[in-house]
Amino acid sequence: MCNTRALGVVLSAVLVVLHCGVIAQVSAQGSNTTSRWQTLSGNPPLVVARGGFSGLFPDSSSVAYSLALITSVPDVILWCDVQLTKDGAGICFPDLKLDNGSNIAVVLKNQRKTYLVNGVPTPGWFSIDYTLSDLSNIILNQGVYSRTNKFDGNVFQILTVEDVARQLKPPGLWLNIQHDAFYLQHNLSMISFVRSVSRSVVVSYISSPEVSFLRNIAARFRRSTTKLVFRFLGQTDIEPTTNQTYGSLSKNLTFIKTFASGVLVPKDYIWPVDENLYLLPHTSVVPHTSVVLDAHKEGLEVFASNFANDVPFSFNYSYDPLAEYLHFIDNGDFSVDGVLSDFPITPSEAIDCFAHLGRNASKQVDLLVISKNGASGNFPGCTGSAYEKAILDGADVIDCPVQMSKDGIPFCLSFINLINSTTVAQSSFSNLTVTIPEIMAGSGIFTFDLTWNEIQTLTPSISNPYFRYKLFRNPKNKSAGKFLKLSDFLDMAKNASSLSGVLISIENAAYLAEKRGMSVTDEVMKALSNAGYDNLTALKVMIQSTNSSVLMKFKEKNNYELVYKVDEQIRDALNSTVEDIKKFAHSVVVDKESVFPENTAFITGVTDVVTRLQSFKLPVYVETFSNEFVSQAWDFFSDATVEINSFFMGAGINGVITDFPETAARYRRNRCLSRGDNTPAYMSPVQPGSLMQLITPLYLPPAEAPNPVLTDSDVVEPPLPPVTQVPPLAPGGGGTAAAPTPPNGQPKFTACIFLSSMATILATLLLL
Repeated sequence: MCNTRALGVVLSAVLVVLHCGVIAQVSAQGSNTTSRWQTLSGNPPLVVARGGFSGLFPDSSSVAYSLALITSVPDVILWCDVQLTKDGAGICFPDLKLDNGSNIAVVLKNQRKTYLVNGVPTPGWFSIDYTLSDLSNIILNQGVYSRTNKFDGNVFQILTVEDVARQLKPPGLWLNIQHDAFYLQHNLSMISFVRSVSRSVVVSYISSPEVSFLRNIAARFRRSTTKLVFRFLGQTDIEPTTNQTYGSLSKNLTFIKTFASGVLVPKDYIWPVDENLYLLPHTSVVPHTSVVLDAHKEGLEVFASNFANDVPFSFNYSYDPLAEYLHFIDNGDFSVDGVLSDFPITPSEAIDCFAHLGRNASKQVDLLVISKNGASGNFPGCTGSAYEKAILDGADVIDCPVQMSKDGIPFCLSFINLINSTTVAQSSFSNLTVTIPEIMAGSGIFTFDLTWNEIQTLTPSISNPYFRYKLFRNPKNKSAGKFLKLSDFLDMAKNASSLSGVLISIENAAYLAEKRGMSVTDEVMKALSNAGYDNLTALKVMIQSTNSSVLMKFKEKNNYELVYKVDEQIRDALNSTVEDIKKFAHSVVVDKESVFPENTAFITGVTDVVTRLQSFKLPVYVETFSNEFVSQAWDFFSDATVEINSFFMGAGINGVITDFPETAARYRRNRCLSRGDNTPAYMSPVQPGSLMQLITPLYLPPAEAPNPVLTDSDVVEPPLPPVTQVPPLAPGGGGTAAAPTPPNGQPKFTACIFLSSMATILATLLLL
């Protein structure tokens, strides 16, 4: 087994190199000792890496353990689920069945057996049927199918407990003994193994859900060296020794104290959730249970389990795993003594960088936070509720994408098609569906076909950009809030002392002028002037558009920041193109993949876009930063804070555009950003392309063509057409309309306007 195991060590060394030697940074970094911790000991909570960094790499592999050591707090504990082989060797493997996390079912496909596990017949491949030598050709793979399998081609061999201790030399080692009774039935003794291995390996913690096992070894270990932890399973599961439910045992902690020094509980024992995945108040006064406080009274440490960045637990956390950890370690009432996590980087940053900050902590870096339709990750976009939430969450700039109603009222809405953000497809206006190719592919119900009074009768709908992954946003408030006229938006911003500016986005101006007889640019100027923004110095006005012709209309407004949005993914821009942009814009918005291009959600490198634009004194704002883990490349470890940090510290961007402003605003306050050369690994930017280099050729995704370079023709446009007086079309009428003349002077094609019941049906389904 030595040769293949050596390969795992080599890959681990590659990881160290790819992360720029951050181990030295970690070892130099001490935990925050000035804050008051409400743990049993008064020390910071421990981070326990379950199977290493098992959220990304195969559980219990050498590379998973290595990455955990590299990216976590200095005193991170490595967790090993111990299974016994036929010859009594203790291996680290996440499950009793070896086919859940390895290729044994392929290598030894005809050797499946069935055993009773807790009284239930269970088929699979079990370690008790194989010696350690028999398992030498078995390779670890990703056992969670929602996680990437791209690293399965590496030869990650099964490790013994001794391998983990001696090769990786972790600060602490935690052995979890999940199935002592099962092994006893097959004449294998976990007690003998634990006693034997502890003579040569320092074991920090031993846990088990079986009372008899912990009682039998309690007298054999000194608590100063090895702590015993009773692991609670589900509330209604039966503990085999006492024949009581784990829920009832959680109310008899005095009994647990007789043989253990701590408890490991699923996180819902502490913060339970209801059937709709919202935190369930324990009492009218206290939202959490008393488990932690009760355990601390008994002198028991409390460790919380089941933390994984890619498994949402409660809508209260807005898909932000960092917010969840802070709920358990910094809530004002208690702190758990440790957390068991598949992604140890996140609790590490929570403990050392974010705990005990407070909302009034000063900003450590200059990063502009711009909302995306307000806090549209929590409320329907562009509603008063979304804007109020964005202001409360610490956004610097709130945005209003301006649309026009049929009666010429400018208002805020994420897109000109009402189907995207309202229940219009289910309303009496569903017969207004038309197709306008100049605006979008497919059909829609457009704002300029309804009066403002009619639009106000529509119910807002929260955006669910990742519904295909079954990730839905805040269902409790999916229809909350009211849409705002531009004038009301501007008044709200003026009354918010924490804001530094507003961003007004204008699109489809040419179509509205030529085909609908509306000048959206004039309406915006008038609204800004009427609201007193022309002479306002406290709030900056930012005008954003993908059309240079729109920005040129505002060129004479010297106190406005004109923002050019690049509406395609690019890898660079010609110098002459950037010079053209400077003629009509003061800053630029680009997509995330224009900075860090991706292939199948792996970063392939970093472009020159940010440095190119900044070299011409153009600040760069990047969109869209979301909390949902599927919106992030694998390189960011399913952690929105890691992503923001990498774009800011790694790529040097000037601002983020986000539908979850709270995450970005909190990032700027974290204390680790002020440590200079002592910045810890968990607050260091990821190295672009580092994970891609660990994918073996067989698992590499097909190469993709590079994004284009932004050229002069992409940005230069003729002026906006004049506003033409056109007779109003009958709502949903079956006529045709000539297409507007595009920048090259040639007509595109005729826009056929027709009713589309299919589009209405599809929109209705998506909004359910």
